[in-house]
This record gives sequence, structure tokens and C-alpha cells, in this order.
Amino acid sequence: MFDSYLPLIVVLVPLIASGLIVICSRLPNLREGWTILASLLMFGMTFSMLPDVISGNYPAVTLFELSPGAALALKVDPLGIIFAISASFLWIITSFYSIGYVRSLGLHHQTRYFTSFAVCLGATMGLAFSANLLTFLIFYELLTIAAYPLVIHEETPEAMGAGRKYLAYLLTGGLLLTAAVAATYIWTGDLSFAPGGFLDATLGQGKLIVIATLFVVGLGFKAALMPLHGWLPTAMVAPTPVSGLLHAVAVVKAGVFGFFRIIGFVFGPTLFHDIGAGTILGIVCGVTIILASLLAFRQDKIKRRLAYSTIAHLACMVLGAVLLAPEGWLGGSLEIVFHAMSKITLFLCAGAIMASTGIDRISDMNGLGHRMPVTMGAFTIGVLSLSGLPPLAGFVSKWFLGAGMVLDGEPVLLAIFLISHLLSVGYFAPMVYRSFFLPSPHPGKFSEASLLMVVPLSLTAILSALLGLAPDLIFNFYTLATEMIAGVF
Repeated sequence: MFDSYLPLIVVLVPLIASGLIVICSRLPNLREGWTILASLLMFGMTFSMLPDVISGNYPAVTLFELSPGAALALKVDPLGIIFAISASFLWIITSFYSIGYVRSLGLHHQTRYFTSFAVCLGATMGLAFSANLLTFLIFYELLTIAAYPLVIHEETPEAMGAGRKYLAYLLTGGLLLTAAVAATYIWTGDLSFAPGGFLDATLGQGKLIVIATLFVVGLGFKAALMPLHGWLPTAMVAPTPVSGLLHAVAVVKAGVFGFFRIIGFVFGPTLFHDIGAGTILGIVCGVTIILASLLAFRQDKIKRRLAYSTIAHLACMVLGAVLLAPEGWLGGSLEIVFHAMSKITLFLCAGAIMASTGIDRISDMNGLGHRMPVTMGAFTIGVLSLSGLPPLAGFVSKWFLGAGMVLDGEPVLLAIFLISHLLSVGYFAPMVYRSFFLPSPHPGKFSEASLLMVVPLSLTAILSALLGLAPDLIFNFYTLATEMIAGVF
């Protein structure tokens, strides 16, 4: 570990950009230019820290200490940079896409849209680089609040209702998480993340169960574990880029990321299981996976079906953190990234379909593959990856998740895991079938969306394929995951 202000600068870049975006509100090209520049700078600086992290030399900075053991501090470790690289890279993609999207649909309050996006990404970087529970909590809550204007962006009664529900759920989760952090500090005097955890059995099983319960329920809201998931399908009323980046990449992944932090760096996997928390959380994940997959079949709106698919896949990731086998952790941590790449492809495709055709329902997708072949081709790649078909990225992470369940002796969880992916094929297949094998009721009427939308969704689809063939490609996700696991176990 070495002192460096670079993690702090990475967090500040999008926050500073948000101010510049507001200042340039009457100059759309300059406003959007700040968005693109900030996304490129943030990713570039995050990527520049990769060699140090891989070599085991972690950049860190302590801003100030509130009290002994409780400081506002940042540290870039393998788990954090996996999340940060994923989010910062996909912000570049979504920034270009958003420009095409807001212009195609003529969205109002575009300055507020880009400003809120930038603040959300700053909070995500702070969350990824948090060195302790206090810093994590601050950025976790900032992310919740910053995403609210994006959820209610349309300002329709439906959007405002979704916003109220979003806040009711996630602020409740935040309060429980605050209580968990407070209890941890009161009973241990320490909040710093440590590979393998800093809690131990001497604290007493009663106190450990209280802390674990508060953490699991608090994080469960943002990770959309059932029955705490209700806000996520409702929030699909937000513009599609918001649904893609914040509800498939940043916001919900913050909850999953939190589970990896708490289990691996606060409790330690063995202690978490010894107090019974692993078993209970595994049951919740299993129920969530099956119910969300079944509910996906009932959704006719494209984004709502994608939302329930996300809920099921999020539970699979948390399941990876629950397993005692390192292979499960490898699969779960890779799934955070590979699911993001594939799922954002589907959301970007949904937005392109909406912008070009006005279609937002599966029952109206007949013939889209002939009218929008690039978009639907990318959509198909995303579907196949999420369904775990080789040689796409989703297959790699799911292979290790399944191996972890086998090695951890969890045949029931393995059966649930396999059934869920059969179900995912079931609810995704009609979307592809309608697009390519049923005639369009409007022959010749539709065409591809603008290049600012088609190029980004094509790029994420291509990466979903390439990362399956080479999981370490460019970003070194596989190497980072194995280094993180070596520390935890």
C-alpha cells in the first residue's frame, strides 16, 4: 500500500464535471463534451492504477479521521478496481449512447439528466474505493440520493410514484446499514476492511448475529433480494440509459458489491457461515432466483422483463459470496462484471428499439430483427451470454459459480442455479423468436437508431463475446478476482 491522491481525484472528476455541466446548461454541445471528457478521464485514471493493484501495491489516501478507527479513507484493492473499471468503462459507453437517446426522443431537463449521471458515477467510484465501512456508507447513501432525479426524470404520475417507492425502499435499507455500521464500531472500535474479515468469534454469537442481520437486510434492499425487490421493476419507468447503467451496473451492483465486502472483508466467509448467516442468505437467494425467473415470464414490457431477469441474476452473484469455495467467489465476482456487460447491452437495445420504433412491449417485437438487424443481433448476443451459453462471457462466470456449489457440497443450490438458467432461456427466447421468425406488421417501416446508439450497444455485445474467450482481456478481471480471493481465503 502507498499514499496516493489518485483515488480521490477519480472520485472528484465526475463531481467537478457535474458542476461544469450545470454551468454549460445553455450550450448542449459543450455540456455533453464535459460528460464525455469526464468519463474518459475517470476511466483512464482508474485503468492507470491497474498495474499497481495487480502487483499488490494498493494506492490509498486518508482524508481525515473522525475518531480512532473511523476515518474517511480510500484504498484501491482488487475487488474495488473490478467494480470501478466496469462502471467507469460503461459510463463512457452510456455517455455517447445518452447523447443519441436524449436527442432522438427530445427529453426535457437534459442538464439535470447529465448532472445526476455524473454525481452517481462519482458516488460509485467512492463506494468502490472505500477503505472502510464509514466511507462505504457515505458513498452508498450518496448514490441512492443522486439516482433519484433520474428515476423521476419523466415527471409523470407513474414516475413520481416510482421515485417515492425507490426512496422508501432504499432509504430504509440505508438506515439499517447505518445501524449495522454503528453497531460494528461500538462493539469493535474498528471499521477498516481487511481480507478475511476483522470480526471474530470472541465478540459473541448474539452480537455477531445482530450485525449480520442488519447488514444482510440493509444491503438486501439495494441488491433487490426478495421480498425487498419491489422498487426495481417500478424504477424501469426511468429513461433507458438510466435503467441500463444505474439499475444493471451501479445501483443494484452496489448492493451485491456490499455483500462481497461484508462477507469477505468484515466477517470472513467462515465466520459468516458459522453463525448461520450463510445458510439463511443462501435460502433467500435461492427463493429469489426461482420466483424472479418465474415472474419474468409474466412481463410484456421489455424493460420489466429485463428487470426481473436482473433480480434473479443479482441473487446468483450474492450466492457466490455466500459459498465457502473460492471458485464460487471467482464466479460471483466475475458475474458482477460480465452480467453488467451483457445486461446493459439488452437495455441499450431496448432504448434503441424505443427511439426508432416506439415499441416497448414484447408482444409488438414481431419482425424487429429484419428491420433492425444490428440492434437485434446485439440483443441476441446479450441474451445468449446471460443464459450462460459458451463461449460468451456469461458462461465463464456461471461455470465457476456452478463449480463453487459443487465443491461446497450444495446440490440443492446447484439445482436451483441450473433451473434458473433454463428459465432464463424460456423468458428470453420468445423475444428473439418474435424478432427474427415472425413477420412484421409494419414491413419496411423501421430502421436502425442513430449511430450514437447503435455503436455503443454493438461494442458491449462484442465485449460480451470476447470476454468469454479471454476473461483477462484488456481489463485483467480474472487476475484481479483471483488475487482478491487469495486474500479473503
